[in-house]
Amino acid sequence: MGHKRLDYLLHRSENLAKRRLELLPLRGDGAARTDIQGRAPGASTTSEGLADLISSISTVGLLHAVLVEEVGATGAVVHRLVTGERRLRAMRWGAVNLPSNPNFARLPAVVCPGPLTDEERRVWQLVENLAREDLQPGELARALLLERSALLADNLVQAGLAVPSRLSADPVARFQQLERLRGTNVGLAAPWEVVLGRLGLQLSPRRARELVSAFRSLPRELSNELDEHQVALHARGELARVARTRRQDASEVWKAVKRLGRPDLLGTAARVVVANPALSAREAASEAQSLRSRANDSRSVTLSTRAEGHRRRGVDDEVHRVFMDRVVVGQCLRALRPVADGLHRGEIVGPNESGSLKMLITAIDSKLISDDVVA
Repeated sequence: MGHKRLDYLLHRSENLAKRRLELLPLRGDGAARTDIQGRAPGASTTSEGLADLISSISTVGLLHAVLVEEVGATGAVVHRLVTGERRLRAMRWGAVNLPSNPNFARLPAVVCPGPLTDEERRVWQLVENLAREDLQPGELARALLLERSALLADNLVQAGLAVPSRLSADPVARFQQLERLRGTNVGLAAPWEVVLGRLGLQLSPRRARELVSAFRSLPRELSNELDEHQVALHARGELARVARTRRQDASEVWKAVKRLGRPDLLGTAARVVVANPALSAREAASEAQSLRSRANDSRSVTLSTRAEGHRRRGVDDEVHRVFMDRVVVGQCLRALRPVADGLHRGEIVGPNESGSLKMLITAIDSKLISDDVVA
């Protein structure tokens, strides 16, 4: 996504337009807090989920600043965290447990005047997601739904309809709330073409619908986990078919393929469950593994057969190959050289001779063999 489009999104908010980058202390006055009462995340403990992040920060530093809003009266301003709690937790853990590492000395933060509205928080989340090149299907679907909700809300306001100041934080529920307000008024809808244009995404409306459909059908925690494992859209689509009728089974199928250490089997396992509802998730995963193994074996046999066929044809060709008389070939080349020289000088071959010459050259070219075959 282009920088101009991101700037456009940020400047839709007066507070976000006044953002500035600061290095905040991790403890004491001026430190980022998770709420206005000053409760901060625990500094002495960490989870396995933060291990990779802590390792990355210790090596290259925090690459993506957290977002902080300034709240409170003049002289008693508090920095309240808006987004980036995992990053803050990792930084605080490093400040306590790796105090000699300079990457944990201060917290890179984008600071804005506050309090930020829900819409401003949504815009920042959208900008953060879209600025990343490795955006996963679930993250992209969330961004699409949030922007579509923003467009729909704009349309409702312009039509004089009252839009609640606080909407659901869940993107699916938020859009459904606004759709209920729109009712059957087609003129207030939010077309995908307009949504994609506002975001500057090179994405077809059909693809956008597929992304959102899978996202809406899957439990939110499951969608996040699929993003972490970089599961492709087509596999999510298959799993979404399971989730639409048996929501819990979708999570069980995912757990089953993970237990096998084969997340790549997810799409196949989901198709097995749809075709055989009586099978358990574990049985479906095992069947998917068997199907994939048989398919790979069949593909190997096919490729080996083709390779053997090519090899045999090469042997047969070598056995039956008869080389043309060199004298005849030499006569042909001597006859064609004056024609080629004349063409280079700009001379033109007559229409009748030109057609015959083209047919002859095409016929010769189709029968010529390449140097590597001759060798």
